Amino acid sequence: MTWDTASRYQLLLTVNNALVHQTSRESLFRALAGELAKRFRYDRLSINLYDAETSSLTHFATAVGVPLKGVGDEPRPVEKGAIAQLAIRTREPVIIPDLNRQSYLHKPSAMIQAGLTATMAFPLIVRDAVLGVLHLSFRRTPENLDELAGIMADISTQTAIAVDNMLSYTRLRALNEQLKSQRNYLLDQSDGGYELGGFYFVSRAMTEVMATVNMIAATDASVLVTGETGTGKDFVARAIHKLSGRREGLLVKVNCPALSPGLFESELFGHAKGAFTGASSQRTGRFEMADGGTIFLDEIGDLPLALQAKILHVLQDRTFERVGDSRPIRADFRVIAATNRDLEAAIADKTFRSDLFYRLNTVRLHLPPLRERPEDIPVLVRRLSEQLARGLNRRPPDYRPEAMKALAAHAWPGNIRELHNVVNRMILLKPDGQVGARDLEPMLGGHESLVETSFPTLEEAERSHLERALRLTRGQVAGPRGAARLLGLPRTTLQYRLRKHGLNPADYA
Repeated sequence: MTWDTASRYQLLLTVNNALVHQTSRESLFRALAGELAKRFRYDRLSINLYDAETSSLTHFATAVGVPLKGVGDEPRPVEKGAIAQLAIRTREPVIIPDLNRQSYLHKPSAMIQAGLTATMAFPLIVRDAVLGVLHLSFRRTPENLDELAGIMADISTQTAIAVDNMLSYTRLRALNEQLKSQRNYLLDQSDGGYELGGFYFVSRAMTEVMATVNMIAATDASVLVTGETGTGKDFVARAIHKLSGRREGLLVKVNCPALSPGLFESELFGHAKGAFTGASSQRTGRFEMADGGTIFLDEIGDLPLALQAKILHVLQDRTFERVGDSRPIRADFRVIAATNRDLEAAIADKTFRSDLFYRLNTVRLHLPPLRERPEDIPVLVRRLSEQLARGLNRRPPDYRPEAMKALAAHAWPGNIRELHNVVNRMILLKPDGQVGARDLEPMLGGHESLVETSFPTLEEAERSHLERALRLTRGQVAGPRGAARLLGLPRTTLQYRLRKHGLNPADYA
């Protein structure tokens, strides 16, 4: 085919009209490939994007025509594409009528092995930056190769603009999806009851905890928050985030026990559109949402071993891949984890990974249970009453001295969460009234339990139980008549618990 001025302009206009209406990489590339195929024969067409930071090439879309051995969708060093590298370096078209005569090609050349004899590569340049290379190859060298190269040089200029627009459109669409995900997440996770100054305490134990919080907040150190259910681990995690330099980013909470193995990767790492049945759009994962902020792994001790390994990998490298997408994503986040389990005992039981524990345990904050700090109860009751009464549009009741004494004597297995429920109920039942000890009996288990002060703690009960087992077995730990067998524990777990309580089996021999 001969190319006069009119036919050249017609081709450029047709290609431009075909490209401007596309909304995806694949459709843009297919439109270009289709329009060129109508005008002349070629055997392979590809667009390779160039990443100057990693000095690598990736396909803009799936190449059409003859496949090349060893060239897939994965990023590859630019050095492996000698022709593309030359076009990028010189910023000029590279026209090769006979590939067999090129000494600088890697031998054996993938193009020559595929039966291609001629090729041309055009740098895609926008705003003085090389975006990539448009590559066109032939089994037989076209008779009008030079004329065709001139036409393709003009088309490559159009293509460069279209590719740049598509990349910008894709980034904006991804950003929009991310912002929508963040908005939905914030709506789901919004907590109107949280205030930075809303953690009320007077006890020495909590004063030391909050002093540590203020000390470590400005760092990026990983924090492990331990304590019984309801002691305020979530609140402490939020306080650390709000006091840190990442306060403008998101605090992304992950409820580890709620993660099903089937949706684990999609939930945490996100997924690409079409990654699986039902994946109608791209999803931003929790780790990506936490970029620039904090990831809060709540109840990390309840995560199955197989999923712990995947979490550990992300925490080590700060990189991950969406489900259905091989491109690595890097995120910058701080890690806060919380658990009500004894992770060191779980390591001994081989239900928790020691390497994950050490990764999380840079700084440990232990929140004491409410029964160990009864002096905090009066101030908590007063503050919670004021706060909850405002929300219920009622006046808070007054607590008589015997009621406060009863509250201080209660064991509080549910800790602050349980206290919160008691206070909330008193506001509903006795607004602007007087709360006595008898008013609290239905919620606290009766008067006798309120004044009981000798009830052992869980730790005391465990030590007593271990001592009894050692006495019965005369200090023997292992074997058919050992304490481990009697207690139904692995020997290593029992040995760990004995060390924890400072018990020496030899003392009971």
